[in-house]
Amino acid sequence: MKSLSLKNRENRPKLSYRDYVLFPDNGKRHEIIDGDHFMSPSPSTRHQRISRNLAIIIASFLREQELGELFYAPCDVILSDHDIVVPDLIYVSNQNKGIITEDNIQGPPDLIVEILSPSTRSYDQVLKKDLYEAFGVKEYWIIDPDKETVEIYRLSAGRFPGSEIHSRSQVLKAGIIPGLEIPLDKVFSPAGR
Repeated sequence: MKSLSLKNRENRPKLSYRDYVLFPDNGKRHEIIDGDHFMSPSPSTRHQRISRNLAIIIASFLREQELGELFYAPCDVILSDHDIVVPDLIYVSNQNKGIITEDNIQGPPDLIVEILSPSTRSYDQVLKKDLYEAFGVKEYWIIDPDKETVEIYRLSAGRFPGSEIHSRSQVLKAGIIPGLEIPLDKVFSPAGR
């Protein structure tokens, strides 16, 4: 696995899951990546509307097709003892359901969705993309509320070789969830219609 370290770690211990569970429940999102602590404020209402709209579309489809489960923040994904993330949306297929525990998701989900915020933009686009690639997440979607786009990375031969970008006027066909088509106008519309 490639190194995801941001700083020289000599003489400094990495944080672990044991440290993570001691973080305060203060309405902020706490994550650990490669032993480093990251914290971001609660998301905006626009962010939450997009998350809600997308979750309704995906969850309804999954319920009808019985293809797996959708989880939304806050839900911990434990990739390793030093890599704990809280994505906006998480899809776990029936074939991968063994990673779902009572407390969290333990291992790489099939799909992770992150919705950009001013405080998380570079973190989601670079650090988390590299992390999800390294741990074998099959699809990673980055939603940009400002541009009203969805950027999709699909794992191929252990890598995210490039991305596809879909705009608000398009219908997104989710490769990881067979048959799911998402009219992005419904995702970016405040009312979800």
